Amino acid sequence: MPVADAPADNWVDRLAPGWLRPYMRLSRADRPIGTWLLLLPCWWGLELAIIYDDQISLDDLWVFAGCAIGAFLMRGAGCTWNDITDRKIDASVRRTASRPIPSGQISVRLAFAWLVIQAVAAFAILMTFNNAAILLGMISLVPVCVYPFAKRFTWWPQVFLGIAFNWGALLAWTAHRGQLEAPAIILYLAGIAWTLFYDTIYAHQDTEDDALIGVKSTARLFGSSSPIWLTGFLVASVSLMLLAVSLATEGLEQPIAICGAVAFLIHLLRQLRCFDMNDNRVLLRLFRSNRNAGLLVSACFAVAIVI
Repeated sequence: MPVADAPADNWVDRLAPGWLRPYMRLSRADRPIGTWLLLLPCWWGLELAIIYDDQISLDDLWVFAGCAIGAFLMRGAGCTWNDITDRKIDASVRRTASRPIPSGQISVRLAFAWLVIQAVAAFAILMTFNNAAILLGMISLVPVCVYPFAKRFTWWPQVFLGIAFNWGALLAWTAHRGQLEAPAIILYLAGIAWTLFYDTIYAHQDTEDDALIGVKSTARLFGSSSPIWLTGFLVASVSLMLLAVSLATEGLEQPIAICGAVAFLIHLLRQLRCFDMNDNRVLLRLFRSNRNAGLLVSACFAVAIVI
């Protein structure tokens, strides 16, 4: 049974073997936007680190690819963990009631086994990086494990999502440089502000159901004031990104990298202009468009590397 908010023509429903589909849906493979949002900060961190020391090697190509594979696996593992912990809540929300666990497609025991398989595969990739990056990767499990519970005790669960989803900016920088430095930390904070922007938009889809079952979110907290808060998150994200770029770049690379932040700004401003908290189709479209916003940054950073 397809998941309600998955794209109608997604590859899982069209191409995956029948027995595998529930597991792929549990990993959100039918909705790749989450993988992109987890991956893009990794690429930002790696690319900015390469610009910073003006050195690139074959190892960096593996970090680039390893981050992509790892993002797919860890996003799947994180979503599986989220659905295990939220199975009762998901059953009470119209948009999520068709997910594999609440709809009865997969048992909790099989879901946990699937979680372990994905996590072990991601750990194997992590072990190919340097020791500092491995340590950061292991620490990242803390926010990943905590996030599903955040909406039960805070109005700001999106902060916990941002901490987890942008960790790759720290890890990939460290995988290249061997140590954590100020530009990576500032870029990480920019990513957290970005997550607050896009996930507040996303959370507005469920405000009515969330209110009925007592689940907290920034969308419920801000209500009709959301455009003001979204503007603040936009400004914070772009400002922090510009600061990270200014610390990590010089010469011709700097204006090109800055172009990435400017393109990012323009994209978020367009999202803000189209924001309609009462139209779920618009909300989902805006949320998904953040893949392109992040790719604009990555593309400009890539150009700066080759200049």
